[in-house]
Amino acid sequence: MSAPQAAARIMQRLEALAALTSDAPRLTRVFLSEEHRRANALVLGWLGEAGMRARVDAMGNVTGRVEGKARGLPALMLGSHLDTVRDAGRYDGMLGVVTAIECAHHIGAGLLPFALEVVGFGDEEGVRFGSTLLGSRAVAGTLDPKVLEATDRDGTTMAAALQAFGLDPSAVGKAARKREELLAYVELHIEQGPVLERAGLSVGCVTSINGATRLQVRMQGVAGHAGTVPMAARQDALVAAAEAILAVEQRCSQEQHLVGTVGRIDASPGAVNVIPGECRFTIDVRAPEDARRRRAVEDIRAAVAAIGVRRGIQSGIVVMHDSPASPCAPWLMQQIDAAIAAQGVAPHRLPSGAGHDAMAVAAIADIGMIFVRCAGGISHNPAESITMEDAQAGFETLCRFVRTLDPARRPVSPGP
Repeated sequence: MSAPQAAARIMQRLEALAALTSDAPRLTRVFLSEEHRRANALVLGWLGEAGMRARVDAMGNVTGRVEGKARGLPALMLGSHLDTVRDAGRYDGMLGVVTAIECAHHIGAGLLPFALEVVGFGDEEGVRFGSTLLGSRAVAGTLDPKVLEATDRDGTTMAAALQAFGLDPSAVGKAARKREELLAYVELHIEQGPVLERAGLSVGCVTSINGATRLQVRMQGVAGHAGTVPMAARQDALVAAAEAILAVEQRCSQEQHLVGTVGRIDASPGAVNVIPGECRFTIDVRAPEDARRRRAVEDIRAAVAAIGVRRGIQSGIVVMHDSPASPCAPWLMQQIDAAIAAQGVAPHRLPSGAGHDAMAVAAIADIGMIFVRCAGGISHNPAESITMEDAQAGFETLCRFVRTLDPARRPVSPGP
């Protein structure tokens, strides 16, 4: 089968997965749902057609394996996730799984100096139980058993959902893989941003998955009558918050790949004729290097405090979330760049501002990522879109990378 034919089959399979939804015509497929079961069955069939030994693991992830030149070699793991957000697009996650299967089909068994595995993680988005990367954290052996007690909006615990899916919640630890079993993990994914499109490039190499810090800010002023308190005498919490929000934008605009977002704001008492006495808002700061992100967060903290002092406003900041960056392995990036260049595309490196399963797998293996251009950078949206040509570019890049990957270039881990 030619590369254009492979790309056509990738797109057809993506349509087949998109039809597995709980609220048609919208695409919604959550972890351990009936739609998840049907998606696993479909992917299991495709893995079998590709000549892979396929199974569903203890956490509901679907996996396939084909041996290399000898049995039992460490595996290059490819894949992504099969769950979606609510009212999703049809490429986020699924493109990486389907493209990996197509590559395995084209490469075949017994030819590589490593085994080849494909995984479709059951939960990356965290929609049902409010905790992300469940499937990949189980594979990495970092899943907190307490998460099994989490409930969905119907009150069903994750443990009960696993049982209803035909799995044993006490056995989820069996999904964990050992570091020595894996050569590396490489994930192909739509970019979910506009960088490649603006650069006129079909594919790119990811340098790092951004670390993220999320803050909850509270600014406490004094509520007052909108008509009687002079402007110079006000302690307006909303105005102070507005200045702080602009400070976030100003600080995060100073460095490339550093981003800061205020996504939620709430002012009270919330009456049209009352000066806001309190304002709460969130700040999300991300960067591909942890040191840069931490410096930005400290600068923002200082700016918020200074604004509060100058305006007579009490300020407080609570850290809601803090996760480190997940850098991609240089030896994988170099070989991804070479595979991209071989397709006649100028190699381009960029960080990922969104989280991915690779973040969890990084606990047990070197990671790499290939981004595929998506229209307008739109994702988590029914308008999410890629072209057949870009699907082909992603397929050809991933196949060439797998075929030419030299395990000897992986740095030797230091001894104890």
